[in-house]
Amino acid sequence: MLSLHVFVRSSELRFARWNEFDLKRGIWEIPDTRPALDGVPFSTRGTKMAGDIHVVPLSPQAVALLEQIHAITGKFDLVFAGDAKPWKPMSENTVNAALRTMGYDTKVDICGHGFRAMACSALVESGLWSETAIERQMSHKERNNVRAAYTHKAEFLEERRMIMTWWSRFLEANREDHVTPHEFANQTGENVTRLRSAKRAE
Repeated sequence: MLSLHVFVRSSELRFARWNEFDLKRGIWEIPDTRPALDGVPFSTRGTKMAGDIHVVPLSPQAVALLEQIHAITGKFDLVFAGDAKPWKPMSENTVNAALRTMGYDTKVDICGHGFRAMACSALVESGLWSETAIERQMSHKERNNVRAAYTHKAEFLEERRMIMTWWSRFLEANREDHVTPHEFANQTGENVTRLRSAKRAE
């Protein structure tokens, strides 16, 4: 469930350490590299944005899930510590195995990696958010070199925090009934505009 709310890359989530999180501030800072785990290939992987820390604003729903997880694995370094060997992370197949247990065909319906594409498509379709903020939240590298020179240090954290909260609320809305991103945007767009105005006035 957390994977769906934060839609980061699988290695970013699998190898996450508790010291990367500030749950009081609702922030997750993914480093570009991590300490190696003995016997775990690619465990030094952090964010793909080499040389940068990828800041992930956490929605209240994501924080609540992390607090539940912390009650189970908080005594270990790894957020998703293995059952038998807590110094090793969960298997890369764990998310897809959970989806299959819930009845999804991970080759046809959805797979863990598909959460990123799902989130990106929904955020774009909503029409509420700037392309730059969405791309920054996805941790995509800017392909336009001129634009990159001006935006590579910009975080757009205020808008991205609103994005993550909106996304979690969108997921909750779809637990009750099917709602498209455009429909949900029409329901929440006015609130987003008010929040933006309030932030500018501060």
